[in-house]
This record gives sequence, C-alpha cells and structure tokens, in this order.
Amino acid sequence: MAHTISDVVARGMCVGCGGCAIRTGGAIPVRLDRYGMFQADLTAADPEQLEAADRVCPFSDSSPDEDQVSEAHYAELPTHPRIGRYRSVYAGRVVDDDRIVGSSSGGLTSWFLGELLDRSLVDGVIHVGKGEGSELFRYTVSRTSGDLLADRKSMYASTTLDEVVREVRGDGRTYAVVGVPCFITAVRHLEREDEVLRRQFTWHVGLVCGHLKSRFFAESLAWQAGVRPDELEGIDFRVKNPARRSYSYDYLARGRGGRARLRRTLSAIDGSWGYGAFQPGACNFCDDVFAETADVVFGDAWLPQYTEDWQGTNVLVTRAAEADRILGDGVRDGAIRLEPLTTDLAAQSQAGNFRHRRDGLRVRLADDLADGLSVPRKRVSPGYDGVSSQRIALIRQRRAMSELSFAAFLDARTSGRLSAYTAPMRAAIRRYRRIESEGKSLPTRAREALRSVLRRG
Repeated sequence: MAHTISDVVARGMCVGCGGCAIRTGGAIPVRLDRYGMFQADLTAADPEQLEAADRVCPFSDSSPDEDQVSEAHYAELPTHPRIGRYRSVYAGRVVDDDRIVGSSSGGLTSWFLGELLDRSLVDGVIHVGKGEGSELFRYTVSRTSGDLLADRKSMYASTTLDEVVREVRGDGRTYAVVGVPCFITAVRHLEREDEVLRRQFTWHVGLVCGHLKSRFFAESLAWQAGVRPDELEGIDFRVKNPARRSYSYDYLARGRGGRARLRRTLSAIDGSWGYGAFQPGACNFCDDVFAETADVVFGDAWLPQYTEDWQGTNVLVTRAAEADRILGDGVRDGAIRLEPLTTDLAAQSQAGNFRHRRDGLRVRLADDLADGLSVPRKRVSPGYDGVSSQRIALIRQRRAMSELSFAAFLDARTSGRLSAYTAPMRAAIRRYRRIESEGKSLPTRAREALRSVLRRG
C-alpha cells in the first residue's frame, strides 16, 4: 500500500512545510497546533485536492524521492552516498570578524544570499526571519542584503512556506528559497506542477539539518532561563562565547520590558540535540541531511580541526556552477576564506545526523512495520542487521523522549509548573545515559515480528 498524505497527517509525519496548502490554493490549511507545530488539516479537502497535495508532500510515496529530484537537476554531477550529488565541497567562513560574531556559524549563508541580491541574480530571498507579536519566527522576504543581516542566524522553530509563497506567486519577480531539506524538496515538487513558481524560484539554498523544533523549544529554553512562555518576546538561539569551542554556545531569551537572560545552551535540560526534545515526528522519517535537492547547501563544520575556533566554520556543498563562481569571486576579493573538503569529511561533520537518519531510520521503519503501521518509502531498507543492540535501544529511547517532551511541556504550560516537564525529561535522560554507558540487550520480539511481516510481504 502506498503511503499517502492522509497517512502522513494521520501518523503525525506532517512537517508543516505548506506544500499542500500552496498546491491547493489554501483548500488544505496549515495551522499551528497545541504543540507549537504547523500541521496540515485535510478534513475539508475533496479527493481531487488530496490527490494534488499528495504529489507535492515530501513524505508521501506519490512524490519523487530526493534521488529522483536531484537527478532531474544535477544528472551530470558525481554522487556520494551521504551528501548526494556535488560539484564542490568546502569548509570556510567570512573574513570580517565583526560580521562572523553575529552569525550562527561561519557567516557564509547570509554572505552568499547577499551576493545573490547584490548581483541582481534574484529580486528577493525567501527565508525564516523574526515574527511579530506572539509569532516568534516566520517565513519572510528580504529584498536587500541589509534586510538579510537583520534576520540572520539559526531560528529553531516550526514555520511554513504557505503564506509567503502564495503572496509572491505571480508577482513577476525572481527569488531564492532558503530552507531545510524537506522544505526545499517540497518546493521542487511544487515547481514540477506549477510553471509560474518554476520561473520565479531560480535559486534553492539548503540548510544542513539535524532536525526541526517546535515553538516549545524556544519556550522551554526561555523558561529555564527565567522567562516564562507568556512573557517571551524573542530568543537568540546561538550566542558565541570566545571562552569556549564553537559548539558550546549560549542562548539569550528576551522577555517583556526588555528583560534578557543569557545562559549556556548545554546547561539546559534539552540543550543537547541528541536528546531529540520537541523534534517533529516527520524528522524520524527523513533521510536527507545535506539538502540534496538544493543548488548549494550550508551547515556547521563539526570537525575537530574547526570546532576549536569559537567563531565558527561552515561546511558547504555546491551543485550549481554559478554558486562556485560567486564563491570564487569572494575568495579573490578577500571577503571569504575557503578550503577544499573531501566528501567523506563533509559527511563526517554531520556524523550524528547520519546515525539518526540512516541507522536510526532503518530501525524506526522496522519497528513500525512490525506494529502494522504505514511508513513512507525511503532510500534505506527497514531492518536491524548491522545495528548494535545498544544503538537500537538508544534509537528507541530517543524517539520516546521526543514524544514525551511534547506531552510533558504541554502539561507544564497548562499547569504553570516547569517541573511538570523537567522532572520526567530528567528521568528519560538518565535512562538514555544508562543505555549509552552500559548497553542493553535487544528484545527479539520486534525483530521476529518484522521478519514475519517481510515474509508475508
């Protein structure tokens, strides 16, 4: 049975990208749910609208996978099993020390987008920026490099492309679209069916992704720093600290009246990405780390030779010749520094992400099939072979922690007691750490059930 958009929504795999809403002209609305996640509402859609939405949903079997999309655009390029097709691979940063301090990593993403605008290669950049009022973050359009600088840095929150894409569609201007892998793939699917968007979206700029977060992540960090959710007016997720390595940054929560609280991210209960707090269910079914359908992709160079530099270093992969020309000009002008990186080292810079999206995905697919659940077709096969029993136990515990974080934090917001979230999360983290240090034997039930399902196949 094909895994459709109806299955995606029913199983909590909707990432809120808004592709379905854009494709159906708003007939399928995408709304913020009680867990701080944008989700598609299919209840009023007719069969024709569902079929159209199915073809653009990045987690539906009715849409092409990343390999198929990438081949359609970059067939002449070599491919790597983890980073996808590539033209060039680099590590680098901007030269301006003042500018890099205000960036999340090496500053190359905002620099490159600014070059697209300054060279009139696009009329605008569609990217996540600061929201207004209770909406902390939202997709917006920058039309100057100055606008970009005001809205740079990582913004870990659920957002949707729906409103902004429907606003710019048909306005006669060209755009660069910036997003995490599943959002860029959704845009590619939309362009395949919509000639207007295909003409307008001339650049696709990807962001290396570990996983997305719901709004709860910002609220939790702020609350732990002393700013309650109903007082939160803004948050800077990545404040660099010259006394520590690049991965050991701070965050700054801003409350009413200009009150600001700075805290080390890793001191927060959910500050480690490895615990998967507030991770959407969709991220358990994604196998794309390096935005394989984008023209160029930027991320953090989490490698020992770069993490010692507190200012940060980007890893980037190009797939468009024009991207290499822009970067080459930047090096010659002295604006940026780049050094070639091997494809294997680029992949190694995201080793934890690949453990989650390859070995972890195989296990989660196998577990769900064993339970008789619908799963999407992915580029890895379900199974447990080659995955240690300890790793399987960690994968399962991490998934359980993600689910727990949503329920427990909702309880905390309702009751007004942060401990309603932190107490159960601390217990779950203790179990995770025990598994890490001791290892656990894999129960055979799920493995045997999967084999039975596959035999019936």
